[in-house]
Amino acid sequence: MQINQHARLAIAPMMDWTDRHCRYLHRLLSRHALLYTEMVPAPALVRGGARHLLDHDPAEQPLALQLGGSDPDELAQAARMGEQAGYGEINLNCGCPSDRVQSGSFGAVLMLDAPHVAACVAAMRRATAAEVTVKCRIGVDDQDPERVLPDFLEQIAAAGCTRIIIHARKAWLQGLSPKENRDVPPLDHGLVLRMKRRFPDLHISINGGIASLAQARALLDQGLDGVMIGRAAYHDPGAMLGAADPLIFGRGEARDPVAVAQMMVPYAARHVAAGGRLHQVTRHMLGLFSGRPGARAWRRILSERANRPGMGAELIEEALETVVPAAAAVTESAG
Repeated sequence: MQINQHARLAIAPMMDWTDRHCRYLHRLLSRHALLYTEMVPAPALVRGGARHLLDHDPAEQPLALQLGGSDPDELAQAARMGEQAGYGEINLNCGCPSDRVQSGSFGAVLMLDAPHVAACVAAMRRATAAEVTVKCRIGVDDQDPERVLPDFLEQIAAAGCTRIIIHARKAWLQGLSPKENRDVPPLDHGLVLRMKRRFPDLHISINGGIASLAQARALLDQGLDGVMIGRAAYHDPGAMLGAADPLIFGRGEARDPVAVAQMMVPYAARHVAAGGRLHQVTRHMLGLFSGRPGARAWRRILSERANRPGMGAELIEEALETVVPAAAAVTESAG
């Protein structure tokens, strides 16, 4: 599949969450969902030489790099670096509302200057053969989304961006924290659907408030090209990603979280052997059995002990013993 076909279901870029260990786990759960890095600041790559921020395991592919920045030339250089590192998509962040991002004049504040975003997109497209995409909000602060969003889409499309991910909430740059910006502004999925009807040639994905694969399928059935899921996929990856391939992509089989956890053991062992800490891997696995028998014991063992010095990957196997017998007991009682 081409990368835009994988975008039928994508996992949102989430700071401090979607690192390379998280993405490796998610890829084991779904072969086809499009994964994203955390936002990587273009200045850190270009001026800071922080190429390690581009590190990833080839097994994570298909994988997109999200960049934060506002200088067209700098973004172009960072996009070129991303392509050279193996990313098939370079995404420009126009949706993050944090103060730290605003102070760098990028993120959601860029929605106040659509011509400048268009200039950034054009510069990035000239610099790389990778697909250049944009993730945005429906508007910021007192903007009227019905007026601002179509103009924003028109301008970035004219610059050559053909795929956009729209977080269906406003971003309030003043008065709300980043956490509040994920929940307080009301969702407007209807507006995003109207944008798809207004711009049928654009590949439009929706993000925000999507809590199940059934809801994702319903939005796709209404004509959207893709669905991006964030926190729900992180906190309950077994349910949100384990069945994604057959339900969303119509290919492959649902993945068993137990088998996936077992596959994470050698990965975690390699990480520890290379000098890493076990919890850097297992912190992303806490929700793997959410809602299933033994889930509480699984979380307790990993959260309480994985951070101890010298702890090895065998802790995952020990924690699994609390999940598998519990599931078997429920099956036997049902029989």
